[in-house]
Amino acid sequence: MHALLLYCRPGFEKECAAEIQAKAEKLEVFGYSKTRPDTGFVSFTPCHADSTAMLHKELRFADLCFARQMLAVLPLIGDLPVNDRITPLLEAASGLARQFSDAWLETADTNEAKGLAVFVRKFEGPFLRALLDAGLASQNKNAPRLHVFFINSTTAYVGLSKPGNSSPWPMGIPRLKFPRAAPSRSTLKLEEAFLFFLGENPKSLRPGMKAVDLGAAPGGWTWQLVKRSIRVVAVDNGAMDRELMDSGIVEHVRTDGFRYLPPKPVDWLVCDMVEQPSRIAALIARWLAGGHCRQAMFNLKLPMKKRYEELKRCRDIIEATLDEAEVPFRLAFKQLYHDREEVTGYLLRL
Repeated sequence: MHALLLYCRPGFEKECAAEIQAKAEKLEVFGYSKTRPDTGFVSFTPCHADSTAMLHKELRFADLCFARQMLAVLPLIGDLPVNDRITPLLEAASGLARQFSDAWLETADTNEAKGLAVFVRKFEGPFLRALLDAGLASQNKNAPRLHVFFINSTTAYVGLSKPGNSSPWPMGIPRLKFPRAAPSRSTLKLEEAFLFFLGENPKSLRPGMKAVDLGAAPGGWTWQLVKRSIRVVAVDNGAMDRELMDSGIVEHVRTDGFRYLPPKPVDWLVCDMVEQPSRIAALIARWLAGGHCRQAMFNLKLPMKKRYEELKRCRDIIEATLDEAEVPFRLAFKQLYHDREEVTGYLLRL
């Protein structure tokens, strides 16, 4: 293995590179990142070649906020023959593992790569058939996953990811369909957050639970809770969607989200308020420290500059508050596909 390859949101390469650098150094792996603005990916190359496999094994994908996908790759393969790209790609893949549980042919999530995606879709069928004929395909779901990440039609990274320590979606993007009944597209942010942090069938989202949605109007996040038959107190001075209110399990409280507290503890707090990220972090921490909720899903609207530093600051605020209150917790952040200049946090009181 030569390097780690991380996919990210275009425009966040700097933050992704700073994060992988910091995480690697904590594991005493030193190296350098390569990236260019708005390319949608970052490569991190350890100074010692044998450190790549160790880093890929020890580093938890869930602990990376800005990475959509994480894989270990061979050196970049260039000048692929136009009349036979498959042979050199298969040769490279055969040196990575005996067999693969799946094979994903991918590009960066950029406007520039949209034309390249057309080529990749046409190339995918013949490549997968060749992979099967070569005996490199496996029915074992725990086997590594093969990735071919095209920079252009004749240049690609070949690498692998480990199911359970990587994104379960090609390009790190869940293909969610906007539900017509939802009052705003922000609903997809919470749907993706539930999928990423809790999985396909979460036990922590059960009918009859109680939740508070701070900054709820018009109800995109409330809709996801109501869909799961969870009773919601929607806190916002703005108007809520009429159909949501007709559900009979939503109470609209017109007040400031920073002032509201529930009379009794609730199962969930969700929050997508447009406010300084440090204020949101302190608010969420107070709710859990005070025992007002068991779990929280929230968004932090990051500034245009020093976004990674601001995220670390928010993490420190939450950790310090809960440590002082002697509350055990689990905290994770991820910049999801449906996020923009923001990241989503998940906080659980243990």
